[in-house]
Amino acid sequence: MEHGASVTSLVIVIIAAFITPILLHRFKLNIIPVVVAEIIVGLIIGQSGFDIVEQGSWLEILSTLGFIFLMFLSGLEIDFSIFASRKKKAKPENQGTGAPNPVWVATTVFIGIFVISLALSYLFVLAGFIDNAFLMTLIISTISLGVVVPTLKDAQMMKTTIGQTILLIAVIADLVTMILLAVFVSIYGESGGNTWLLLILFAAGVLFYYIGKKFRHQSFVETMAKGTIQIDTRAVFTLILLLVALSETVGAENILGAFLAGTLVSLLSPNPEMVKRLDSFGYGFLIPIFFVMVGVEIDIWSLFTDSRVLILIPLLFIALLVSKIVPALILSKWYDKKTVFGSGFILTSTLSLVIAAAAIGKREGMIDDQMEGALILVAVLTCLVAPIVFKKVYGRFEDEDHKTVVSFIGSNRMTLPVVRELDIHAYETHLYHTKVDKIDERISRNCFDIKELDGYDVEKMKELGVFEVDLIVASTGDEERNAEIARFAKEQGVERVIVRVESPDLSQEMKDLNINVFSVFLSSKALLKAMIEAPNVVDILTKQDSALYQINMNNSVYNGIHLREFPFTGDVIMVRIFRGKDSIVPHGDTELKMGDRLIVTGSHEYVEELKMELEYCEWC
Repeated sequence: MEHGASVTSLVIVIIAAFITPILLHRFKLNIIPVVVAEIIVGLIIGQSGFDIVEQGSWLEILSTLGFIFLMFLSGLEIDFSIFASRKKKAKPENQGTGAPNPVWVATTVFIGIFVISLALSYLFVLAGFIDNAFLMTLIISTISLGVVVPTLKDAQMMKTTIGQTILLIAVIADLVTMILLAVFVSIYGESGGNTWLLLILFAAGVLFYYIGKKFRHQSFVETMAKGTIQIDTRAVFTLILLLVALSETVGAENILGAFLAGTLVSLLSPNPEMVKRLDSFGYGFLIPIFFVMVGVEIDIWSLFTDSRVLILIPLLFIALLVSKIVPALILSKWYDKKTVFGSGFILTSTLSLVIAAAAIGKREGMIDDQMEGALILVAVLTCLVAPIVFKKVYGRFEDEDHKTVVSFIGSNRMTLPVVRELDIHAYETHLYHTKVDKIDERISRNCFDIKELDGYDVEKMKELGVFEVDLIVASTGDEERNAEIARFAKEQGVERVIVRVESPDLSQEMKDLNINVFSVFLSSKALLKAMIEAPNVVDILTKQDSALYQINMNNSVYNGIHLREFPFTGDVIMVRIFRGKDSIVPHGDTELKMGDRLIVTGSHEYVEELKMELEYCEWC
């Protein structure tokens, strides 16, 4: 009977997790993060609402696995390539005297956050709200990557200097507070181990990293990563469980092992397809169960019985604001007040680590159920308020002058004509070739700024800043060298890489690494076939008056609008919509979404008008 009740409760939680995003979409509540909505739904069906969910072994196991997988994906979300200094330009009106170094600024801001959090924690201890200042410091200083990252993406700021700085602050906060949480358990936990035993965990992580680095490009591994074997996915889950088990063995929290597993996989530059599968499994199944159960277990009504807790909630919210906004004032040296305030506000959002710290504090007897509920409730409020205020105060980063920076490695008759035809207002190009390459003197005397290299050594090119760009085009005369450059560019965090290779095996390897492949043979064959079968399509691609254009949908005013209701009536036809990795044939019922890439054709004047409307229009 108990087993039946447990399964019934699991079904209720699964259904709740399923309908939550549907309700958000139906009522156009996209501004609320899905994880926050899941907690709210948990409140409705749990102790604070209808109380129709009973705790059981099924829910306990799946909820724990969901938390572990959430910590793994949080580690996986960290892009360590952003620690490399990139020469990006921010918009002049948002920036003051020179572009700051994101790593230096982020480190300084986080130190300020931690110091202020420590001081505020002692005030909470003196006021009698909590007994342990260390635990309270971790709660106040943490930042939610899961809220910061999508908010920055939505605001088109991920590739800007200020966006990188905000992201780095969140990354450092995630790393430091997670490690300190493990140290906290080792020092204060009744069943905790010795702090030095954590070194065993990190040593194991280093060992697994080098093993993974050695075998990740082996041909037999790539063969077994396909079909029913999926050896790469099996390796990830094995790594998670090994590090979780080792973490618990040395007296740390299991989530530290999961977080470490995520950072190791991130450092190994995993196949994007595998990351997509892991995201689908985590955010599609395990993680929603965890967040719904967080809401189920909170008894809001019990919070009103303790006046001390009611006073704590607004005070803690204010403490979170002060601890983030005050250190963010350092940014005022380079940015205007609106940018500084918006940056400080989005850093206030916190969730996962607060839940972890509250659960640990309750388990160790440092806080009671009411205090745990109050801490989680404040974390949920920050995730609701921070993104909304950020978007209202700051809006989209209006970087109209930003150019896509492209490095062409191999300056020849293949790349030079392309460079000449690229829009100089949209692209900043850099050409490289070796001194031994023969380039026609008539070409070299043109307006091309070609930089000579002693050789195509990737480490030397890295020192010259060749890979500090948005796009790499590897098109030397040697396809093996092109492949080597392309692999290294991906490891350095270059978002888009195009490589010229001809052999099918090498081409498939590049595609598996999410690298775009250009083949002279295949391109010529495809063009000849198109000229025979569909000459009008070739005209569209080659003639300026009927060319195809890409427009990025950045204007929130048109988010969710159907094409048949779209007010723009110019001489423009939408040919295709790319959404993530999906390709959509547009029709009247198709909805426009933020981040869509629209492929259109029509007169140049109308295309430019539509581009201004969708890409550069002010947010309301």
